[in-house]
Amino acid sequence: MGQKSDILKQVADLTSAGESFALATVVRTVAATAAKAGAKAIIRADGTVLEGWIGGGCARGAVLKAARDAIADGQPRFVSVQPEDLLAEQGVLAGSEKEGVRFARNMCPSKGAMDVFIEPVLPAPGIVIMGASPVAIALAEFAPRFGFHVTVCAPEPEQAAFASADMRIDGYMLDTAQPREMNVVVSTQGRGDEAALRAALAVRSDYVSFVGSKAKAAALSDSFRERGVCKDRLAALVSPAGLDIGAITPEEIALSILAEIVQQRRRRQRKMAASAERAGR
Repeated sequence: MGQKSDILKQVADLTSAGESFALATVVRTVAATAAKAGAKAIIRADGTVLEGWIGGGCARGAVLKAARDAIADGQPRFVSVQPEDLLAEQGVLAGSEKEGVRFARNMCPSKGAMDVFIEPVLPAPGIVIMGASPVAIALAEFAPRFGFHVTVCAPEPEQAAFASADMRIDGYMLDTAQPREMNVVVSTQGRGDEAALRAALAVRSDYVSFVGSKAKAAALSDSFRERGVCKDRLAALVSPAGLDIGAITPEEIALSILAEIVQQRRRRQRKMAASAERAGR
């Protein structure tokens, strides 16, 4: 019970902290192997084993690589570590992938085989909503339904407009060390535009947008450029925010923004998955 309870506690702690990790579970062993079915390990994004054990060097390299890939693209992996003669019998090469199984060679004298399922555990993507405009309120209401962790940034007197949020910030001072994916939407709409947008551009984010006209966004960008704001961050700014679906109402605009965020994050995931697949060949 000891190892299992330690693993479960670490999983809960890492999830609470918003840290990405992978949970590797040995699902099958054949012949002599150091680890047995049911053994588990927690693997961090840098490839280090935080807790648990799934065997020694015979399987470690293949499992750690698969764990890093799984964390990068959010897709689970199934790794089968087998001695060379068994791989040859099946007509597969070490490093190849077939029907969702990635094969690896066991070079150890034991000549055992082991199958490991690797599940990425990623924090919910974050959306930071700056301002208390009708679009911001609608966005804060819709986002949790799509699995987003919602942070609302607005002056304290305006916070009452939001029924609920995972986190609240009085004003526009953002945390620069967010562990989760972060999407920032500035929807102040005339109340604190400059302060909010400047704060949004000052932090790392996967998506940053401004709800407003192109003319207003351009004027603010020109002002920030003259004051030395990073050119790359200004180039990343999306304005007007959201996909062009002909949105008119605050709810429709909020929906178009969520659609754009989902489109971009899925595109990134597909790109990372393709990259990991090429690297594994």
